[in-house]
Amino acid sequence: MSTEPSDSADQIRVLLVDDQELVRSGLRRILRPRDGFAIVAECTDGDEVLDAASEHPVDVVVMDLRMKRVGGIEATRLLRRRGDDPPVLVLTTFDDDELLSGALRAGAAGFVLKDAGAEELIRAVRAVAGGRSWLDSVVTGRVLAAYRSSPPAHPTAEAAPERLTPREKDVLRLIGHGHSNSEIADALVISELTVKSHIGRIFTKLDLRDRAAAIVYSFDHHIVRPGTS
Repeated sequence: MSTEPSDSADQIRVLLVDDQELVRSGLRRILRPRDGFAIVAECTDGDEVLDAASEHPVDVVVMDLRMKRVGGIEATRLLRRRGDDPPVLVLTTFDDDELLSGALRAGAAGFVLKDAGAEELIRAVRAVAGGRSWLDSVVTGRVLAAYRSSPPAHPTAEAAPERLTPREKDVLRLIGHGHSNSEIADALVISELTVKSHIGRIFTKLDLRDRAAAIVYSFDHHIVRPGTS
């Protein structure tokens, strides 16, 4: 594990997790300080993530999926179990629907393929660091299908969307489109505190664990339709 000091509180603090130095070097060249990023630490395997996240203030973890000792899915699951930890953006060369759906179930905020362009990666990191989700459009449909077909570890009866109030459906729709809490507040002309209250009730009523699960739910129940905005 290596670290790099940050010289600006305004930068997005990134933890890189990938077992290939060449990949991490490429990420460093894309996520540059002049574009508003600070690489505060790097991990060469998933078993280093918890310590790195504890030792450094981190806004987003950019996580490879397949590593030698502990893979990205398990590392993400361990971070999420610990509670209030930084969101995870999965970065992978593997166009593997089951693997990516497993990352969503583990609590990842989204995923982007390694062959995506630099600008897309920058947008994805900014989105996840800002509290939004990011699902790569190239494989989203298939990954959501894999997510739905794979049963959760603790299945429960799925709640119907009719349990939501019209305003809660509005909030869920905007979550499904990947908006942050502040963007939802602006769109609905309400406070961020009210947005958080709505989201808490949505998660409770629908038995959803996180925003990724909410996105899947919103597509499954046609609250959001592919290709709409």
